[in-house]
Amino acid sequence: MIKSTLSISMIALMTAGAVSAQDLPQAESQWFTDGQATIEEKLAQQPIVKRAKNVILLVADGNGVGTNYATRLFDGQQKGLLGEENVLPYEAFPNLALVKTYNINAQTPDSAPTAGAMNTGVKQRFNLINLSENAVTEDCTTEAGNELTTFAEIVTEMDKSVGIVSTARLTHATPAGVYAKTAYRNWEDAVPEGCEGSRDIATQLIDAMESGIIDVAMGGGRRHFLPEAVATEEGGTGARVDGTNLVERAQGLGAQYAWNTETAQGLSLDGSAPILALFEDSHMKYEADRAETDEPSLAEMTKLAIESLQNNENGFYLEIEAGRIDHANHDGNAYRTMVDGVAFAEAVAMADEMTDDEDTLIIVTADHEHAIAFNGYCGRGNPILGVCYDIDNEGVKHSDEPNLADDGKPYTVIGYLNGAGSVLKKQDGSNDYSGSRPELTNEEATDMDYLQQALIPMSSETHSGEDVAVYAKGPFAHLFDGTIEQNVIFHVMNHAVTAE
Repeated sequence: MIKSTLSISMIALMTAGAVSAQDLPQAESQWFTDGQATIEEKLAQQPIVKRAKNVILLVADGNGVGTNYATRLFDGQQKGLLGEENVLPYEAFPNLALVKTYNINAQTPDSAPTAGAMNTGVKQRFNLINLSENAVTEDCTTEAGNELTTFAEIVTEMDKSVGIVSTARLTHATPAGVYAKTAYRNWEDAVPEGCEGSRDIATQLIDAMESGIIDVAMGGGRRHFLPEAVATEEGGTGARVDGTNLVERAQGLGAQYAWNTETAQGLSLDGSAPILALFEDSHMKYEADRAETDEPSLAEMTKLAIESLQNNENGFYLEIEAGRIDHANHDGNAYRTMVDGVAFAEAVAMADEMTDDEDTLIIVTADHEHAIAFNGYCGRGNPILGVCYDIDNEGVKHSDEPNLADDGKPYTVIGYLNGAGSVLKKQDGSNDYSGSRPELTNEEATDMDYLQQALIPMSSETHSGEDVAVYAKGPFAHLFDGTIEQNVIFHVMNHAVTAE
């Protein structure tokens, strides 16, 4: 075969040595020079292999790779960028892996055992928390003898402090994974008859505070700590049927109590007394709706928690959850999902700013993904919440012509496989579902209350079983690599605080 002059020249160059990047025709491209800069940064990175003083685990509930992609674009577009080039704070962390999220008996996971896996080092059964594989969901008789030791208990023995921050109820699955051991995640303020030896989740939190395991707890869920007859600060009532006032019990143990922004700002953060902050009767408000109420943001709670926990010279473990990303996905409402996703990114940035990479392992992950999907061949810079606009073959940004489906109607970039936004509607007087997609404008699609179109009709959109990402920096963060089981997150944390 006769080779071209160019091929012969390239072979000669390769024989003499590697071709210099600067000699390539694409060397002046911004994409090329940015890629070279990334390689230089990677080459300069060195793992930190000394013992971690602090561990911060940040969990964006339901923020899988797909949901995170949408948040990246949304955040970038809010900043005036096209969106795709945006980098969320934790996406710049040097170490990452993919995480397999299934439970021991479920292909598509639940938040309770996923939180338990990260806090104990073993996978668990659907809907239970921190019990071994011999325990059975909703069977309280299988709790005794199957309790697992948590990371919080391990670091407490090392004289470290422990904190929990969540925009969900503190008794909800992910925050409960730090301290609770129960056969059913929904036993938030009571256990069934015949389970007298069991304790509800709210009681377990105050028990953990009394025993010195939990030092800071901030989030929602006030009703689960108060009796039915007791009015809450914002006009609701408690939910406990046993008559126990757990807020008063915590205060009797010396804990400080806060219920709104003002009382939170009045907390003593010198670490001398535990903190119990309950900002809503149920979950805290979506970030998009937070202006309507008097409660701190996730980043503000993160700041308060770290300021308090940092007083322990031995260090701390803090789990921070953005719980409402998950809830907005369940609602099929991408707008609130994205806004809470940005609030989570701000909390990560706050935690990073307040700590030192040399002594603090920061881990950012999700417990599972949702049945979210991205439609069509949309042009760059397409509003991530809007309809899908066509690609402009002569420019960079999308055209202004919406892509049309075979029914002649536009469609949104984001959709769900199932959920309340299903285009199939139940017909009166029957169990039959039918329907067609309505006409849709970009203004309608980007409204904060719009529910993205879905296929399968369900009142609440479901999780999915696909992998999530974990991003990390600090001591032994380099152990996050490849594709790992979710319970390995515990083992990295445990190794980081015990390494010689």
